[in-house]
Amino acid sequence: MNDGMGEITGLKPKTFGRRKVTPRACVADGKRHLRAFMSEVLEDLGFVTTECASADELRAVLSGDLPDLILLGIAADGIEPGRFLEILVREAYDGKVLAVGARESIIIRAVQQVGEEYGLAMLPPLTTPFAALTLRERVAMLLPDEPVPRPAVHVGEALHAGWLELWYQSTIDAHTLVRRGAEALVRMRHPTWGVVPPAYFIPEAHDPHFRDLSEFVIERAVQDWYYLLEQQSAVDLSINLPAPYLREPQAVSDLCRRVPAHPAFGGLTVEIASEEAIGDLDFFSEIAREMRFHNIGLSIDNLGADWPALMDLDRLPFTKLKADRQFVTGCGDDRLKRTVCRHVVELAQSYGAVAVAEGVESRADLVSASELGFDFMQGYLFGKPMPLKKFARSASTRTVMSQA
Repeated sequence: MNDGMGEITGLKPKTFGRRKVTPRACVADGKRHLRAFMSEVLEDLGFVTTECASADELRAVLSGDLPDLILLGIAADGIEPGRFLEILVREAYDGKVLAVGARESIIIRAVQQVGEEYGLAMLPPLTTPFAALTLRERVAMLLPDEPVPRPAVHVGEALHAGWLELWYQSTIDAHTLVRRGAEALVRMRHPTWGVVPPAYFIPEAHDPHFRDLSEFVIERAVQDWYYLLEQQSAVDLSINLPAPYLREPQAVSDLCRRVPAHPAFGGLTVEIASEEAIGDLDFFSEIAREMRFHNIGLSIDNLGADWPALMDLDRLPFTKLKADRQFVTGCGDDRLKRTVCRHVVELAQSYGAVAVAEGVESRADLVSASELGFDFMQGYLFGKPMPLKKFARSASTRTVMSQA
């Protein structure tokens, strides 16, 4: 494993220094499923990750991404660690190297020794199996001491660069606690700042890119539906669209044309904010009827103290009423919250709509939402929003309380 390395140890190392923003990591492993797993764990800790399966890919990552950490997976039938170490030395890599392998492995001890001999910053090796806390302790020096500031990124730049993606949060049957669908939430994976929440890039209604973002959500949701169908089974999806987009000429017609014609397609739900829906009930009643012919339902999101505005209608055009999380979270101990939730459920039942509780964060919230009669639930108790592939793997488990 030392061949060719002695002649290059005199190279002056590059100094990356401690990052002031989100740290970066490269997961080097010959097995794709292990790379995906380790990348997810590091992303949960706050890293922006890349993956490589060969020495050539590692060289490209080093020249372009300047990772702070190389996580080197070591197995008897995996990558050749000596080649990877040689490239790190030749490129004067000055970040940290963390070797991961089986306990009592001769190879992992050899990698550790050779790396140290040639001046690489080798962290104490990580042996499998390991806990996420153990990994965090190994890489703690790379994590920022202070919360990472978030940029205000223009959505047009994000769309052009391909930084946007949809994450999914499960919708849970309140009676069986089985996953029944998922809500798509737009996220930005910025190359420097990591995962950026929507508050930092969602445009104003007058922004010319407002329509482009809505089109992206629709197109990506349809693509993701087909991916989920291939991976496990059909999943009923919900997407969020703003009222100004739906008012544009041909927007609803275009949406109806894009829904999958596949026989397994169970329907798409479009969620709009309660204040927007209540502000123009006649218009949304009309488009709701049009969309129903194409297996698309319209749902009111974040319904709270404004629920009385929906009373005394001849019929409710909305398929779902979603109680605002601020009234669901902690509703068991707050009479006002519980009263609002009860009225939302009764309103939905009176019109034959589905009542959904958002913001179920604890088992006490779950019990309260169930007692109030909600049909479906969403919340961190059942899992946070997650990227598509991670959601697909988690969705293979029918019940979710084992994850709560």
